[in-house]
Amino acid sequence: MDEQGFARIKKYTEAQGTSGNESNVRALFKADLTPLVDEIHQDGLGGVFGVKQNADINAPRIMFAAHMDEVGFVVTNITPMGLFNVAAVGGWNPYVVLSQRFTLFTRDNAYPVVSSSVSPHLLRGNSGANGTPKIEDILFDAGFESAQEAEAFGVRPGDFIVPKVETVITANKKRVMSKSWDNRFGVVTVLDTLEALKDTPTPNTLIMGADVQEEVGLRGAHGAVNMMKPDVFFAVDSSAADDINGKTNHQGHLDEGTLLRVFDPSVVMPPLLKEFVLDIAESNNIPYQYFVSKGGTDAAAAQTELNGVPAVALGVASRYIHTHQTVWSIKDFEAAKELVKQLALHLDKSAVDTIWGRN
Repeated sequence: MDEQGFARIKKYTEAQGTSGNESNVRALFKADLTPLVDEIHQDGLGGVFGVKQNADINAPRIMFAAHMDEVGFVVTNITPMGLFNVAAVGGWNPYVVLSQRFTLFTRDNAYPVVSSSVSPHLLRGNSGANGTPKIEDILFDAGFESAQEAEAFGVRPGDFIVPKVETVITANKKRVMSKSWDNRFGVVTVLDTLEALKDTPTPNTLIMGADVQEEVGLRGAHGAVNMMKPDVFFAVDSSAADDINGKTNHQGHLDEGTLLRVFDPSVVMPPLLKEFVLDIAESNNIPYQYFVSKGGTDAAAAQTELNGVPAVALGVASRYIHTHQTVWSIKDFEAAKELVKQLALHLDKSAVDTIWGRN
């Protein structure tokens, strides 16, 4: 990975924007996206998509969608001591929340904040054993002395709290540690792919961008799909690796290539779409691995909009997602980008007709 590539990764993974409060990420993304496309579209919730037009008005519309949001918290109450009760925005394992650095975003300012460590004494059940912490038991501390002082600094219920982390490359230069690779991976992949294709025509109208609020129920993709009206949809997303205890009966292995998500609770991958993606990966020697997930992606939203859009999620496996510290593979990232690029170059009208079962 060159310095310019890592600088973009660092820029987007360190940027802070949880579901419903993506404005910081959106501003960066929109500025970087605009020079790479013919036109920009933004939906009502804040998703942003660029379009590379095709001279043929009948060319198929191919959509690659990242999501720009990350998991975080929202203030629900200010205690008399000036600390904050919160609700989770997206999925969190309570064990990873304790004693971490965050940023609190108010209407006009951003303040440092830490999550408390709940005393073991307060977690003990009747048996005397420590219990599982609950999000509602974890207070967030910005150092204010009272509720009145916090309010004087502009803090209100509904303000967002987002992880604060530095992105670094591992010692062997093969992996990266960062927050929010779910899903700044997709954001960076979209930009890198469009740069690679900047002077190359595609046999389709190419739609690439990022929607919002994926982490709270795939909300943003519905409006984005209805706005852009694709014929085929790809969610470009990061998934949970399960490889630290070995490979037996586990899926999502670092360094083994991009993921082909063949099944999850919300999407059964269309067989004709699967065969096309496999053909592209194999003919271009792109390493890939099959993946079955317990969670969903924006592909589910696409399949339930318009007249039903053939859709699947492509991406990478990442360790420890939805925490402050994700570990992911540069090799997998490069494989995923190459697959997205080759799909964009090969999805012509004949291919789309085949995927739809028209041929």
